[in-house]
Amino acid sequence: MIYFIADLHLSPRTAGATGMFTEWLTDIARPENRLYILGDLFESWIGDDDDAPDSRRVIAALSAASQQGLAIFLQHGNRDFLLGKRFAAETGVTLLPDPYVLSTPEWQFVLSHGDALCADDAEYQQFRAQTRAPDWQAAFLQKPLAERRAIAEHLRQQSEQAKGAKSADLMDLNPAATDDFLRQQGYATFIHGHTHRPDRHDHIVDGIHVERWVLADWSENQGETLIWDGKQLARSALHKAPPITSKQK
Repeated sequence: MIYFIADLHLSPRTAGATGMFTEWLTDIARPENRLYILGDLFESWIGDDDDAPDSRRVIAALSAASQQGLAIFLQHGNRDFLLGKRFAAETGVTLLPDPYVLSTPEWQFVLSHGDALCADDAEYQQFRAQTRAPDWQAAFLQKPLAERRAIAEHLRQQSEQAKGAKSADLMDLNPAATDDFLRQQGYATFIHGHTHRPDRHDHIVDGIHVERWVLADWSENQGETLIWDGKQLARSALHKAPPITSKQK
């Protein structure tokens, strides 16, 4: 099986989602499976030297799943674009470019976080270009951990405020840019996250039908994975296990 997920936004505030993710990793950690994480695994990532307990817990779970034979691939999101080589080495995860073409014996997919196609949101695209610049990243990573944490929290709060003032359509993928992207990628089935608007879209590009699947974001009690079984794509819901009551013990 091939599993696709995105937008877990794991952080110290998401103990439920973190627990659900680490338990699910254990369930699927077999050599015949592959997992593709299409950005924003973390709510923020301030550098591979981050020693926060919640981050170390996720790293340990990814490493354990990799050692069990699960092949894990990850793209950067708009929240965790600083995930680097040290993280990859510690977890056994393979970092992928964005976009990435995934060819299987049966089908071809193109994978992306999706934020680069939100072309109507000029303010965000300016921020994205700034934070992807090597000079900006190098300067940020030279700052002490405590300062980086404070900056990340400030940027998170700014982002939440900005989202509240923007329309949903403004933060969605631009239709013309998306059709151009599908054309450039050879009309492959497109899978992405970022928008938190899970759906399946039908595009007709140059007379060719192309599917676009939008991955769901995770909450404290529920997540979702998109699964390719060699024949079709299907969504599967994940739920947080209920607490054990005294009667169950």
